[in-house]
Amino acid sequence: MNLVAIIDQYLHEDVMIAFSGGVDSTLLLKMAVEASKRYHTHVYAVTIQTALHPVMEADEAKQIAEELGAIHKVIHVDELEGAGIENNPVDRCYLCKKYMFTKVKELAHSLGISTILEGTNADDLKQYRPGIKAIKESGLHSPLLEANMTKKEIRELAATYGLKAANKPSSPCLATRFPYHTLLNYEEMRKVEKIEDYLHTYGFYNVRARIHNDIVRLEIDQDAFMKCMDKRQEIVLFIEELGYDYVTLDLEGFRSGSQDIKLEEK
Repeated sequence: MNLVAIIDQYLHEDVMIAFSGGVDSTLLLKMAVEASKRYHTHVYAVTIQTALHPVMEADEAKQIAEELGAIHKVIHVDELEGAGIENNPVDRCYLCKKYMFTKVKELAHSLGISTILEGTNADDLKQYRPGIKAIKESGLHSPLLEANMTKKEIRELAATYGLKAANKPSSPCLATRFPYHTLLNYEEMRKVEKIEDYLHTYGFYNVRARIHNDIVRLEIDQDAFMKCMDKRQEIVLFIEELGYDYVTLDLEGFRSGSQDIKLEEK
């Protein structure tokens, strides 16, 4: 069954979509809104406002949802306390997703909605993704995964729809920048956000600032290494002014989920 047919089967009634504004959920929302026009139903896009993600992402999600014609809702949460993940446990993603989906389901129930969709794709199954367990336990549906779509295919389809998010880099929660069993706090996460935003101003596409105590380990695409060296002094000065003693460039380059590599090997 293709993606259009899969989404159509859910849109015979009003649905809610867990919406981050990334390429996966944006494509899903776009196609769901198109399907809703055929069935005269409504699509609610719900964004979680969280301190574990950059503030601007929630603002962008709101703008995108409204442009696509969805009814946008925002849920404010404090995952560190609410989900019990202050110590960054290995199952952090599961605990956090479980907590957030509980909030999404509560909102859906208040609106009389029984079907909730989200944007997991086929590539997500190839990496350490404990949050997928929470998706299954919470009864959410994953149309992109049902269609066995990869990230590359999703970006290509999003581009054919003219969606700005087609080339938007992935942006997992800021807790992923810290080693497991590290005490998380919002001040340090805001520093990470500042570092990555600063690097984006130089045109770096994929950026991760991994924190190891007083060391910042930068991950960028390997073809951007020389550019990084050209801006080395400015970058080091900016990061040191935030209170870190050492700045390193990871020679393996950008790797999504690099903090989980040892877990995957086990």
